[in-house]
Amino acid sequence: MISQPTDILESLLTSTHRLTRIAAQETGRTTSPAVWRTLSILTTDGDLRVGDLARASRVSQPTMTKLVRGLAEDELVKRIADTDDSRAWLISITGRGTAALTEWRGRLADSLGGLFADLDDDEWTVLEHASRLLASRVGTRSDLRADAEAVSA
Repeated sequence: MISQPTDILESLLTSTHRLTRIAAQETGRTTSPAVWRTLSILTTDGDLRVGDLARASRVSQPTMTKLVRGLAEDELVKRIADTDDSRAWLISITGRGTAALTEWRGRLADSLGGLFADLDDDEWTVLEHASRLLASRVGTRSDLRADAEAVSA
């Protein structure tokens, strides 16, 4: 029996959320997921006002303001003037923030090595295809990197 698209998507969402939680727990780090979510949003969506960043992260504006303050103190984000409204500020990820997010994602992937160690080449090919398909649908930077790598190859 062929699964319905909504069943497949529900399973995919449930599995990816659980996979992320497992990976985060395996790293042993205690950094709030809100930190990584915020840096990730800034990476994929670009510079945003605090209110827009709060909406994208699904938190209140006061919560995001506090989070951004801490990220700025750690030099992971910076405030830049909004050229469309001189009274407003945009939040931008810094090079240090990008490096921290890249390192975190690498740790997450490394922490899952044992869980996927028994996959054969065909299964890795399926996961690679699924990864590229998902990236193309949600507009992540990884699909842009993959496209750039394909062009330069």
